Amino acid sequence: MIDIKLVREGPDFVRKNLERRRNPEYLTMFNELVKVDADWRKIVAELNNQRKRKNEISLEISKAKKRNQPVDNLVILGKDLDEKIKGAEVREKLLQDRENRLWMGVPNLLHDSVPFGKDDSENVEIRKWGKPPKFNFTPKNHLEILENLDMVDFERGAKVAGNQFYYLKGDVVFLDMALQRFALDFLKKRKFKIVEPPLMIAKKAYEGMIDFADFEMMTYKIENEDLYLIATAEHPLGAMMMGETLNKKDLPIRLAGVSACFRKEVGTHGKYTKGLFRVHNFNKIEQFVFSHPDDSWKLHEEIQKNSEDMYKKLGLHYRVVNICTGDIGTIAAKKYDIECWMADGKFRETGSNSNCTDYQARRLNIKWREVPGQAPAGFVHTLNNTALATSRTMIAIIEQNQQKDGTVKIPKVLHPYMFGIKKLE
Repeated sequence: MIDIKLVREGPDFVRKNLERRRNPEYLTMFNELVKVDADWRKIVAELNNQRKRKNEISLEISKAKKRNQPVDNLVILGKDLDEKIKGAEVREKLLQDRENRLWMGVPNLLHDSVPFGKDDSENVEIRKWGKPPKFNFTPKNHLEILENLDMVDFERGAKVAGNQFYYLKGDVVFLDMALQRFALDFLKKRKFKIVEPPLMIAKKAYEGMIDFADFEMMTYKIENEDLYLIATAEHPLGAMMMGETLNKKDLPIRLAGVSACFRKEVGTHGKYTKGLFRVHNFNKIEQFVFSHPDDSWKLHEEIQKNSEDMYKKLGLHYRVVNICTGDIGTIAAKKYDIECWMADGKFRETGSNSNCTDYQARRLNIKWREVPGQAPAGFVHTLNNTALATSRTMIAIIEQNQQKDGTVKIPKVLHPYMFGIKKLE
């Protein structure tokens, strides 16, 4: 959530920022929030006055009884006030609930460096690394390669679980595990604490981390339980500190989450879905950072470098794009995507890196303080970064390292994790 002070004291500033997102619904939502907040504060003031008057009448009745004076009129006044207070309390609760829903729906404020654009076609490339491989044959996509090697089975996956589920088989399973271990070892050396989070979290925790619009499209609910399968380790890692106040000396807190991820992927019509690119479950290593507000933009670049350094070690040709105002989600203030080159000559997203400033922390009530024992000084900033999503990283490895004979060379940096396997064959 954005700071409520901005709603009350700087609405024009917020409107100007929201206009950059090129979605009139956000402005409509914000304008309603401003009105509902004003109505809520007005009724709260009325309630306080009514309650104060009720207390005064109760005191007058008590004094009158001590003097043996009649209290009938005062009692009637008191009952009338009781009815007014009850009605006002109902209206106040309705307004407060509506305000909270609107407040949580208004997007984060964008950083000035986010490029203006209508959709992903206007994301801005900021750098490339490496070169596309040169083939003396017509390259195949990863799905063809894995099926030829008998290492993936989508048909049987669909038979037992539905479309976009799959079986990985043979040495590609080791490749998936090798990528996870490689990323964890890399991040441990860069002072990240390794965390394996719960694979299910409650709705309250989820709502603190995710856009409402994404919630129904993305998450699988456990029937008859207040539990949802996680779409990424980011969500349980961020909610881990829910309701806590962190000491400044302990910041930043760098976490590397290792988990399976589960996504409905509803609403993906028209998007690239071939093979492992957009599936319902996959494995991922996630960087997550709780930061002092003064340090979050420096840390945003730091965790970006971590991811790029891993791609470089894997020898993968990639580019980095700055996500434009029309494509960025509601949670982030700024977002980079890493896009890897694929065999059809196109770059596609394999990871993202977001600075969410205090937006998630405000929802989850995660604060910081100068020294232990002192009152909170403000909300922390949260950052998340896809260190390596194994499914999409494997696509890049398979398509960029494919050989004419149908085998796939394993990047040398993964050899120590592959039990001597140097090729998928």
